Amino acid sequence: MPASSSLSDPPLVRSYRALLTPLSSHERGGEVPQECELPLIDLSHLSSGSAEEREACVEEIAKASSEWGFFQVVNHGISLQLLEEMRREQVKLFGLPFERKVSSKLLNDSYSWGTATAMAAKNFSWSEAFHVPLAKISDEECSYEEFTYLRDVMEKLAVAMSKVARKLAEVLAKNLGFSGHSFPENCNEKTCFLRLNHYPPCQLSPQTFGLVPHTDSDFLTVLHQDQVGGLQLMKDSRWVSVKPNPDALIVNIGDLFQAWSNGIYKSAEHKVMANAKKERYSIAYFLCPSYDSTIGSWKKPSLYKTFTFGEFRKQVQDDVKKTGQKIGLPRFLL
Repeated sequence: MPASSSLSDPPLVRSYRALLTPLSSHERGGEVPQECELPLIDLSHLSSGSAEEREACVEEIAKASSEWGFFQVVNHGISLQLLEEMRREQVKLFGLPFERKVSSKLLNDSYSWGTATAMAAKNFSWSEAFHVPLAKISDEECSYEEFTYLRDVMEKLAVAMSKVARKLAEVLAKNLGFSGHSFPENCNEKTCFLRLNHYPPCQLSPQTFGLVPHTDSDFLTVLHQDQVGGLQLMKDSRWVSVKPNPDALIVNIGDLFQAWSNGIYKSAEHKVMANAKKERYSIAYFLCPSYDSTIGSWKKPSLYKTFTFGEFRKQVQDDVKKTGQKIGLPRFLL
């Protein structure tokens, strides 16, 4: 999307001008965060390394999941060519006029923009997205119009990201003693999602959220981002800025894994800050179970009540409607 059109397409300024007041230091998270490099893990050691290298790799993944809730992976098996093709198709898609994106039913009518429930700047996300169920990517009724190649790229990327997510989830589960056939159960193309994100430049208000502070409501998220930067996460009660790595994917633990691990793995709060001059793109894969799947701790006594994913999602949605923000796992503490 050209920078010249970004102030009106999508119409973020027109619809949310009253909310675009500078955030206070407290709302931003205090002082300007320092830039950090996430723990970097070479996934090739899981399949082609020696026993010692594999054990060390598992330990690195578990440690990062416990201490950071975030890490980055290289040699993950997804070609850079495929990721670059996804980026090109994403740019074309978001470059469509706003009225067409919002009314054309593209990608299973999955388009969203801004934050309809925002009551203040701290609740508002300066971004637009297509949040697509994996099951719909190949559905004949899912409209791509002239973006036929986008379907092929999304299908390939969904398969590739699913392999990475499942491998990491199984490693983390077995590290805690899980001995079942597969983990997590009930996660497949009918329950998982791809989310295409676009963050237009925001010149009107410094320190505007591209995506408000939140945790992910899934087991695990795999993210590919461009090199603009803006992703921040909470580490040791302070916000830190994530330095982009062109060769790595970012992985973060979600709420369901924190509950299942009884708090050993951390679902870290994170956010995206908008950029005044540059637009930003990313794509995320969310490893989610079916709504009727029961989430219970692997270890007793449990920190959390046993709940279904559907109950968790409904509570999140109710809290957002009532308070403007997600509360999440604290609602389910015993």
